[in-house]
Amino acid sequence: MRFEIKARQLPPRIATGAFILNSGIGKLSADESQAAQLHGFAAGTYPFLKKVKPRDFNRLLAVGEIAVAAALLVPVVPGIVAGAGLMAFAGGLLGLYARTPGMRQGGTPLPTQEGTALAKDMWMAGIGLGLIVDDLTSR
Repeated sequence: MRFEIKARQLPPRIATGAFILNSGIGKLSADESQAAQLHGFAAGTYPFLKKVKPRDFNRLLAVGEIAVAAALLVPVVPGIVAGAGLMAFAGGLLGLYARTPGMRQGGTPLPTQEGTALAKDMWMAGIGLGLIVDDLTSR
């Protein structure tokens, strides 16, 4: 089995990987206040996260983002694997969008002004799905 990245996958993988890597690295230097705010937002949507300390959650999120970014940026990682990781990451973010009150216009999937920051993460899900489909349909 040969793993090779397709040239057509490079632009979305590099752009998305760089974006997520920057976010993950930024979270590594978050202070207690930033960690608590991020944890509170996530735990409000995903109650099981209340058991995790804010600093631990922030560090785990940062490491997870860096791992997803690495999968996208390292060319030996197959598109289907990088795409699956990106889809899982984007799914968590879109779950915040779907489940957090005030993010969507009443009864619609359309974002409110506050929800736009999370709704925009749909592009990551689209890129992840594109990588998966590209690998599955290539010969």
